[in-house]
Amino acid sequence: MLHTTNQEHIERKNLLILRILREAEQPLGARIIARRMEEAGIAMSERTVRYHLKLMDERGLTRLVGHRDGRAIAPLGMEELENARVRDKLGFVISRIENLAFRTTFDPSKGRGLLPVNITLFPEERFKEALDAMGQAFDAGICVSELVSVRKAGERFGDMIVPKGKFGFATVCSIVINGVLLKTGVPMDSKFGGILQVRNGQPLRFTDMIFYSGSSLDPSEAFIRAKMTSVREVARKEEGKILANFREVPVVCRGLVKKTILKIQKAGIGGVILMGEPSEPACQVPVDMNKIGLILMGGLNPVACAEEAGIESENRAMSNMIEYQELRHFTDVRKKGF
Repeated sequence: MLHTTNQEHIERKNLLILRILREAEQPLGARIIARRMEEAGIAMSERTVRYHLKLMDERGLTRLVGHRDGRAIAPLGMEELENARVRDKLGFVISRIENLAFRTTFDPSKGRGLLPVNITLFPEERFKEALDAMGQAFDAGICVSELVSVRKAGERFGDMIVPKGKFGFATVCSIVINGVLLKTGVPMDSKFGGILQVRNGQPLRFTDMIFYSGSSLDPSEAFIRAKMTSVREVARKEEGKILANFREVPVVCRGLVKKTILKIQKAGIGGVILMGEPSEPACQVPVDMNKIGLILMGGLNPVACAEEAGIESENRAMSNMIEYQELRHFTDVRKKGF
């Protein structure tokens, strides 16, 4: 029994190492891997990580790159991730949300600090088209923030290097609200991501939802891939379906939440579509006793707009942290084309 438990523990660590290598898209050494594992809540020494990597090399899951100890994920390692036990995948999204909220250091009063972003990769030859298409969403305010960041091929977005032939486009993730509220002492319960129906410019109800606690895939990515949005229609006619997220906060924190949200808005970050009444449904979604429902804008709505225009993209929601001061206004980016 002890052997089985230890083996399962080892497999979970190996899967985390593989995920880290996959997300990095470049060879990583044991020191960096150990640091990122610690950020994910698993403490391992550099020496132990190196031992695991050696065993994974032997299994063909990873491969040594260069003369140093840099490793890259091998095709067999990618397959291992795809075939990972459902139990290991469940709850991955909610863990990611909690991790990014904790790592958020953004201070809206000072206008600096780290905040979470979604990264989208567009083909270089269609990036100008993508900017024009996304402009509809930004102009209509269907975004968490009009502040964005762009990287060319070979440049970095935090831990990620933009691949050849691509432009990297970062949009502010709504988890920034979780993070800032957490730093003020307000606990936030992240429930689900969904499709929010808009009628006459007002939020009506959620038509589809994916609960974070039982999902290994970000809901927004899934809905965009399934072509379930109509962000362009909402931008033009104030009728349609957009990406949104549902949160709950304690009633006793209501005043502090409102005050904090105003500070965030002054820093150019919005994203709050609706704050409900105590213990009352918000957009037809039941709310727990002594809680308030918060409906937040999905950060990938502008990207959904581009997808609706026929411009394919590769989305990595909740994928990274960048400095607030690295962000630029979308209008400035659109004028320059990058």
